[in-house]
Amino acid sequence: MPVNILMPALSPTMEKGNLAKWLKKEGDPIKSGDIIAEIETDKATMEVEAVDEGTLAKILVPAGTQDVPVNEIIAVIAGEGEDASSVKAPAAKAAPAPAAVSAPAPAPVVASAPAPTPAPAPVAAAPQAGARVFASPLAKRMAREAGIDIAAIAGSGPHGRVVERDVRAALEGGVAKAAPRPVSAGAPAPAPVQGMGDETIKKMFAAGTFEEIPHDSMRKTIARRLTEAKSTIPHFYLTVDCELDALLALREQINAAAPVVDGKPSYKVSVNDFVIKALALALKRVPDANVTWTDGAMLKHRACDVGVAVSIPGGLITPVVRDADKKTLSVISNEMKDYAARAKARKLKPEEYQGGTTAVSNLGMFGIKDFAAVINPPHATILAVGAGEQRVVVKNGAPAVATVMSVTLSTDHRAVDGALGAEFLSAFKTLIEKPMAMLV
Repeated sequence: MPVNILMPALSPTMEKGNLAKWLKKEGDPIKSGDIIAEIETDKATMEVEAVDEGTLAKILVPAGTQDVPVNEIIAVIAGEGEDASSVKAPAAKAAPAPAAVSAPAPAPVVASAPAPTPAPAPVAAAPQAGARVFASPLAKRMAREAGIDIAAIAGSGPHGRVVERDVRAALEGGVAKAAPRPVSAGAPAPAPVQGMGDETIKKMFAAGTFEEIPHDSMRKTIARRLTEAKSTIPHFYLTVDCELDALLALREQINAAAPVVDGKPSYKVSVNDFVIKALALALKRVPDANVTWTDGAMLKHRACDVGVAVSIPGGLITPVVRDADKKTLSVISNEMKDYAARAKARKLKPEEYQGGTTAVSNLGMFGIKDFAAVINPPHATILAVGAGEQRVVVKNGAPAVATVMSVTLSTDHRAVDGALGAEFLSAFKTLIEKPMAMLV
């Protein structure tokens, strides 16, 4: 019988993607493991492998289609012995009504407060107190504004995640509202803050004086995640100046000693490689700062994984150097060069840019003296690195010239308090100014 090819979920948070290219055409034979299409997510371009064999009978979603929902049918494979030309495209779906994946059931209906044994429906099981509900930020906001208990909505996204369509379906199905939270007498219910609409903004500029460039999925994701981070994470900032002269001298020695392979050095360590290593070792020295905040618990990490912000066309991505405290500077250097090259080509795998316990954002190469970065969840900290420049400093009571780099640690105050953040940043400064400690 025909086999449906579904839009795959290429990461735990993916809800839709762009079908960039078909690498097979209708009538082509398909073998298990064949690369049949390329899918663009908000961060990378991923290849899709066939898991069934047969003939590609119908392509239902043409190349170039954007925002294709996960699990939507994109093509049909005719099985062995079937006539590909006689295979019919599956009937179009009705309005989205999420149902439990395990079995067909009516659209989810949430029962209102205690009622006589309701009929089975794909409603999320009542969570235990403190249990975490997995939902997209948009779904959470929509449920909150509508007064719906999101814990009672069945999720149809990856791994049962509640997404926008689930909340819309619950609203259309007449889901019961959650009990209102107590509000002081006479206080109006808070209304969501709305920005100016597109047309209102465009009217502020004369026609023909601007070009409209639609947001791609990466820019939309960056905007959504940074807005959520800045709105929900209580940031505070710590800044120190680090002297780089000893580090620069050591870097020169390390690079001069690099073995030559095929006519070129096998590595070339940068200041940023030292920063990555020092940040990881600082986490190891101050393990209480190596944490992630969740509503139910503090996650204290054993690994020191450092994300590194890499600028790519249209946005940025943060590949993660795993166990950076255990890796040599040369390994970190070559790993980052590989990550940066594949990031610009949008060829990173999800597991290469997801997770991590802290991050580095370095704008020193642009001459930026200092800045404060926005925390990238699930991290509790991010280090903003400025340019190394010669400054006049006081040494032994007399003015002297030193190469100095300003760094600012942005910290999630829920997870890392002021004194702990200062201890963490002090450990980083010590490692940068006494870099030989990174080699032993």
